[in-house]
Amino acid sequence: MRPFASTSTRMATSWRVTLFLCALLMACRGPSLASGESECRMARNSQPQTPSSDNGTAGEGGHGGGTVTTLPIVTWRWEHVKDPYLVALWVLVCWLCKMIIEANHHVTNIIPESALLICSGFILGGIIWGADKVQTFSLTPTTFFYYLLPPIIIDSGYHMPNKPFFTNLGAILVHAVIGTCWNAASLGLSLWGCQIGGAMGDLNIGLLQYLLFGSLMAAVDPVAVLAVFDQVHVNDVLFIIVFGESLLNDGVTVVLFNVFDAFVSLGGPRINAAEIIKGIVSFFVVAFGGSLVGVAFGIIISLLTRCTYKVQIIEPGFVFILGYLSYLTADMLSLSAILSTTFYGVFCQKYVYANMDENSAHTVKYAMKVFANGAETVIFVFLGISAIDKLIWVWNTGFILLTLLFILVYRFMGVFFLNWFLNRYRLIPLEFVEQVIMSYGGLRGAVAYGLAVMLDENRIKEKNLMIGTTLIVVYFTVILQGITMKPLVLWLKVKRNEVRDKSLLERVTNTLFNHTLVGIEDISGQIGDNYFRNKWREFEKKWLMWALMKPSVRKKQDQIFDVFHQLNLKDAVEYVAEGEQGGSLEFIRNESAFLDFKKKSSYSGDEAGIDNPAFMLDLDPTDSLQIPPWLLESELNSSMVAPSQRAQERLPRTPSNLNRLTPLRFSIRSSDTQQTDSDLLPPPPPSPPPTDNTQK
Repeated sequence: MRPFASTSTRMATSWRVTLFLCALLMACRGPSLASGESECRMARNSQPQTPSSDNGTAGEGGHGGGTVTTLPIVTWRWEHVKDPYLVALWVLVCWLCKMIIEANHHVTNIIPESALLICSGFILGGIIWGADKVQTFSLTPTTFFYYLLPPIIIDSGYHMPNKPFFTNLGAILVHAVIGTCWNAASLGLSLWGCQIGGAMGDLNIGLLQYLLFGSLMAAVDPVAVLAVFDQVHVNDVLFIIVFGESLLNDGVTVVLFNVFDAFVSLGGPRINAAEIIKGIVSFFVVAFGGSLVGVAFGIIISLLTRCTYKVQIIEPGFVFILGYLSYLTADMLSLSAILSTTFYGVFCQKYVYANMDENSAHTVKYAMKVFANGAETVIFVFLGISAIDKLIWVWNTGFILLTLLFILVYRFMGVFFLNWFLNRYRLIPLEFVEQVIMSYGGLRGAVAYGLAVMLDENRIKEKNLMIGTTLIVVYFTVILQGITMKPLVLWLKVKRNEVRDKSLLERVTNTLFNHTLVGIEDISGQIGDNYFRNKWREFEKKWLMWALMKPSVRKKQDQIFDVFHQLNLKDAVEYVAEGEQGGSLEFIRNESAFLDFKKKSSYSGDEAGIDNPAFMLDLDPTDSLQIPPWLLESELNSSMVAPSQRAQERLPRTPSNLNRLTPLRFSIRSSDTQQTDSDLLPPPPPSPPPTDNTQK
């Protein structure tokens, strides 16, 4: 019972800390941020303006307003630090909620972390509502799209598995573009038809507004998908298709939302064939233009990291600031900021990671994870807090239930139809159970909620109904579908990913098969994925790597060199492990280990220092008394081949010495042909010429 008792004690302590911080938040704030600022301005304007005396001194930084008659020791300056203080305090509260959730692994194995964070938001929102009867804090579109979403997108693109992503890019684009348009159009048209049929009562919503609502509901959230699928460990192909679709789907959804929002602004009578064609062209220009902006910033950061070897301390800063600038630049040009940041991260993964110093690369990796995970935590908590607000809830049972039904039905229909088409051209088609999981994995999240909040209430009278329905859809998909995802995967026996690193043999075999497939396609005259992949590698090696990578880094990109380096590292690790077991290399990991360097070695009569054959003294070639051990096994006779001078002065290669650990080098010769100091010995003297016995 002790472990349970200690766990409950820690839980109680953590909850007390969280409740204390919540109470501090409510004590520090006014009724609302906006109302607090307006009241302060009104109070300052209502005060009579009195001239300050000569003896009065202004407050620190010129913020003091009244006449000072004496020197204050401590002053209350809440208004100067209110906004950043509340931001920091809320981040701390959200992270404490995550810490409490992660402390209960038996719960997170059943309920996804994202669902538990939303439930934590319910509790915090209820506390705030109970204290003030109004919801002061909520997730605004500006905060979400400009501060919380960019680090998540950069992290997703930077850690995207490049090879599976580009191998399945065709299927990902089909689901992200065609599937998103299908989900948006089918949902909007179906709801409009149900309204005409009288299934939802009297609602002030037109066809274009239904299509606008369908476009924002088509956003499959990558944060929720990644949180659920990463816990389930589905196979790589299924994971990359669902995750890649959700990542690109967000950018496509935002573009589609902007197009329909423009149509709503124009109005139905002003929309003709020309406007529809402009909308289609705008859709592709915004999507592909944003991707090109991300690639352009990726080229800039790659060129920049070639020159940062003397300022390695700020190398990681360039990666983050240029990634954020790519997001803002695309948004400034009315292009897809999400797609821009996604392809910026994908581009950085190959070239920037190779150019940076090892310490900088680790800093970027872990800093991205910190920012992205922290932003995800804040988003899910505030999705729960935003629900505790009666002002946004407008209930219509028919509208909400039909929205949930159509989202599930049309998601399944779209996935199965598109996969039926794609499986005709796939070498390994997706199985039925994988298509079921892919359809069931269409989770909605904060992107849909952020777009719903951005709706103009002057043009869309039922905005609050759409916001409330969006929140219900988010809770239904993240909580209910997230909880049932893992049991469904186990019940359907979906192929799951084996969590382990590939061995060197597997990597070499995969490379061999790739080259073999390229050769088969070349001989048969067929052009397939392997042909284009091989051509891209040639172009990349000839042009991109030459321009975007440091010369010293390009040498390390050779696969044979990489395998040779990995084998050397593996040998070194095995040798150190053997030495630690024997006690001779204990000082490598244990600084307090005592070594007696005067200890007699069991392998030599001299003082060798350490009882290990690797540290045995070299044989002195000038010592004529030392005879190699392999010459003592038999007597020399005239019929035997005399050993060379190199063989007499060099121990044979055995697993017990260090000769198998060859140094890391760029030579193409094997270790057996590597030139050593013994190769530079002078040649033996020539034998004397034969004497002629006939001449005297």
